[in-house]
Amino acid sequence: ATTKTGIDIMLINLLLENTSDPVIWRGPVIAGAVKQFYTDVVWADIDTMFVDMPPGTGDVPLTVFQSLPVDGIIVTSPQELVSMIVEKAVKMARMMNIPILGIVENMSYAECPDCGRKINVFGESHINEIALSHGLSVLGRLPIDPALAAMVDAGDIENFDKDWLTPALDAIEALG
Repeated sequence: ATTKTGIDIMLINLLLENTSDPVIWRGPVIAGAVKQFYTDVVWADIDTMFVDMPPGTGDVPLTVFQSLPVDGIIVTSPQELVSMIVEKAVKMARMMNIPILGIVENMSYAECPDCGRKINVFGESHINEIALSHGLSVLGRLPIDPALAAMVDAGDIENFDKDWLTPALDAIEALG
């Protein structure tokens, strides 16, 4: 694991000889590597671990759900087709008795830097309807923000200071 400001991270790119090399693995190999990330990495004291999984219901979510005591947050985006993928993820989590804390919408909108008007780049959001149909809470809406993207690219996300995810953080902290 590596850290810059106190948050340990692990990703496959840290293990590659050349960071631009593709990782061409089938599902079971990927799932095994993900499992090694939390069984073989020497982590410091962990209060909360975030596992970023690919969308859908494949080998990686199955492995994580079967191997870790997780509480999930579903991350989505405003595109119409995504609601079907969210529904599958919610159903899978519930079939496996994985608690879902709520839904976060990524790329929810962009804000005009001149007038502050919100622009629905991917069309009108349906996150409220999706959350309601599954009895879930909307825990945040992240805009498309060049400043946020620059922080991520610079490895400086720990200094993120917006309140877009406050309800998500509150839900995580409530776990105890």
